[in-house]
Amino acid sequence: MGNQADKEFTWVIKNFSSFAYGRKIYSDIFVAGGCKWRLLAFPKGNNNPTSGYFSLYLCVPNTESLPSGWRRHAKFSFTMVDQFPEGLSQLREAEYFFDQENTIRGFQYMFRLADVQDSDKPFLVNGKVKIVAQVDVLEVIGNLDVPEEPKSIDINGFQVPSSQVESVNSLFEKYPGFASKVCLKNPHLRNKYLNDVLCLNEILCKSPEELSNGDLAEAYSALRCVTKEGYKLDWLEKKLKETGETRLQEIEQELKDLKMKCDD
Repeated sequence: MGNQADKEFTWVIKNFSSFAYGRKIYSDIFVAGGCKWRLLAFPKGNNNPTSGYFSLYLCVPNTESLPSGWRRHAKFSFTMVDQFPEGLSQLREAEYFFDQENTIRGFQYMFRLADVQDSDKPFLVNGKVKIVAQVDVLEVIGNLDVPEEPKSIDINGFQVPSSQVESVNSLFEKYPGFASKVCLKNPHLRNKYLNDVLCLNEILCKSPEELSNGDLAEAYSALRCVTKEGYKLDWLEKKLKETGETRLQEIEQELKDLKMKCDD
């Protein structure tokens, strides 16, 4: 299994010592630069059983689905992670073109097995070896495997991520003037309070039985903060009062505790 974060992919190879010479294993497929990749490893090497090297490659999966003439130019690095704090990891870097004839690129002599298994260099811990791959895609000829979505879309002066476009459009359609008096110029603050409005709207769509006193206290506090910045949220205020009127005394103390949070 591996975990991906931006251009970085972490692959933990389990039971490393159990693999025989010539045995190959693949990582999960991951995405970097809009392209799909995977790692290919020969834990005990793939050239000579006595060479004593661990082989590691970056490869393009599912090439049969790519258009004719596809090509990728990528710079990448592999790091074998020293799993002890403040340890020294080993790094190899390369830059290659990938195409229909060259779908696999990397290092036949990636790391010496003696270094991997050396107790003074803890790359092998509890039978596991950790590899970190970083892939920087420099050029793509042909379609991306995963088209990049726009980071944000402008809706009435708010920069909205694609995942929230439908919800924000729905708000403006139902309540066209709810943000017309907002004076905040800082885009991060504008978006922060818009997110608060979306959260309030989502919370108050639940039935009263689903809302705890703490939920209502948080909602009252958030509503005060948001309306203070110029948002007109009459429908939310009405809904909140209807939902919480039978429990106002119960949540009064919780609301006082939360007031300081908004005033800070």
